[in-house]
Amino acid sequence: MAWMIISGSGALDVKNVEEAIMLIAIDHGNYAIKSADGDSFVSGLSQHSVPPPLATDTIEWDGKFWTLTESRIPYMKDKTKDDRFFILSLFAIARELKEQGEMPAEADIDLAVGLPPEHFSILKDNFAKYFKRDSVNFKYNGTPLNINIRRVFVYPQAYAAVVPQSRLLINTPRLFVIDIGGMTTDVLLLRNGKPDLMYCRSLEIGVITMHNSIIGRVSSLHDMKIEDDHISAVIQGRETILPEAVIKTIWDSTKCHADLILDKLRELQVDLRSTPAIFIGGGAILFRQYIESSPMVVKADFVTDTKANAIGYGMLATGQLQKLSANGGNNGNA
Repeated sequence: MAWMIISGSGALDVKNVEEAIMLIAIDHGNYAIKSADGDSFVSGLSQHSVPPPLATDTIEWDGKFWTLTESRIPYMKDKTKDDRFFILSLFAIARELKEQGEMPAEADIDLAVGLPPEHFSILKDNFAKYFKRDSVNFKYNGTPLNINIRRVFVYPQAYAAVVPQSRLLINTPRLFVIDIGGMTTDVLLLRNGKPDLMYCRSLEIGVITMHNSIIGRVSSLHDMKIEDDHISAVIQGRETILPEAVIKTIWDSTKCHADLILDKLRELQVDLRSTPAIFIGGGAILFRQYIESSPMVVKADFVTDTKANAIGYGMLATGQLQKLSANGGNNGNA
C-alpha cells in the first residue's frame, strides 16, 4: 500500500503500490478554507433545492445543492454541529482531485486537519469522527464522485504552521507561536521546539471581530456601508475609491485592534518582551507593521504563508503514515 501525499512539497510515491490513497490537508478557518497546495476560499455556503443557474462551483449532496458564497458561516467553536464544514471540505477535496488531472470516479482519502490548541484535547476525537465517512457520493459541478475518507489525522493549529522550522527551534528554550486567524487568536508555548499543550490560550479577537467593529464604526461616523473587501483593500494597499476620512478610520481602527490583541496577550502572561514569538495567520500579516513597531514585542518572526497550517498538517500526517506503513498499516485514526 502507498500514499500519495498532496501537499506543498508534492506527492510522495512509494514502490510496490497496491492501492493509492490520497492524503489531503485542509485548514478549516473561520474566515477561509485553505488546502496545502494553495487553494483558498471563504468559509461560506448557500443551500439550494434546485441547481443554481449562475453558480461556478456547485456540490450536489444528500438531495441538496450547495454553492460557495462570500458570506461567512457564523463563528462555531464546534464545527461538527452540522454538515456545513463537511460540505466545505468536499469542495476542497474535489478541487484537489481536479488539480491532479482527470477527475476520478472514486477515490480513497486520508484527511489531515487541525484544531486550536486550547480546544484540541477536548474536540480532537469528535472532529476525527465527523470527517471519517465511507462511500460519500456527491457531484461536483455535475461530475459524480465517490470518496472514502479512511483516516483522519488531527493536529494542533499554530504548532503545525512551524513544523517546517521545527529543527531550527530545538535549541530555543521558550517560544510563543501566535496564530491570528479569522475569529480567534491562538497562543501556544513551545519548549525546545516541542508544544506545551498545558500552556495554550485562545482569544476571540481575530480579524472577523475587527472587521465587524470597523464596519460599525464607519457606519456610525461616516454614514457609509462597507464590507470586508473594502477593509482588506485599504490594509493591503490596494486601490480604492473610499474617502480619505473613511480610510483613516480603517487604519486607526486596525492599529487599535492590533494593540488590543497585544494587551490581551499580556493579560494572559504572554510577555513578548522576555520571550520571542512567531506570528502566523492572515491576521498576523495584516497587523505586522503594528506588531513590529510595538514596544511590547522585542523579537518577532512571521510566517507569511496563509496555508502554513495546512502544509504542517500534511507534513505531520506524512510522517505518521510512514510509521503506520512500517508497522503494518494500522487503520486507526490519529
